[in-house]
Amino acid sequence: MDIKPLIIIIEDDATISRFIKLSLDSQNYDCIEAKTGQEGLSLVMSHNPDVVLLDLGLPDVDGIDLISRIRALSQVKIIIVSARGFERDKVKALDLGADDYLTKPFSVAELLARIRVSLRNISKNEGSASQTEQVFTVRDLTIDVSKRIVTINGESIHLTPIEFKILELLAQYSGRVLTHRFIIESVWGNMYDSETQSLRVFMASLRRKIEHDPAQPQYLMTEIGVGYKMVDE
Repeated sequence: MDIKPLIIIIEDDATISRFIKLSLDSQNYDCIEAKTGQEGLSLVMSHNPDVVLLDLGLPDVDGIDLISRIRALSQVKIIIVSARGFERDKVKALDLGADDYLTKPFSVAELLARIRVSLRNISKNEGSASQTEQVFTVRDLTIDVSKRIVTINGESIHLTPIEFKILELLAQYSGRVLTHRFIIESVWGNMYDSETQSLRVFMASLRRKIEHDPAQPQYLMTEIGVGYKMVDE
């Protein structure tokens, strides 16, 4: 018998929480509801879920603060489901450790797609944890990390060391939006925390080399004001 993925819904609006639970129950997920941040944190500690769906407007604690508290205890996938649509809220949530951000109102299909991406990333991380060699493949793009080879349709693409490092990072977290700050600190380190313009230049160069039409990218997507992600298909 297959074990169902466990999802904890931390949402104080009973109508929304019930709607999400019914939608996920029908897709063969196990769900537990929490109406407060403290209750949700206790459930994360005691049940070790696969995914947490977190509202930011909770009655007892701000959801932004709860992200840090969860991250101190667990690497569970956190998807923010919130009415706060401001870029600063998205950036802060993602920088603190959230894996994805979905703005209300949302469609069930989009929520299910975000959950599937999170669960796929769990499997990829577990499957690659003991591997010394990693090969990422997305559509016609292949990235061989150990050999430092990138190909499109089997044709080798020359990348600079920085370009390769950015592409490898995006591939490692494919399907997840990485903030400018996260990419910059991962590639250049904390001392280069003002390298936003350099990042844009390198991303433009990567798109020219990888995308068939850089103006309409198929691999490297921009989340305006937030960061970048590689598609996960």
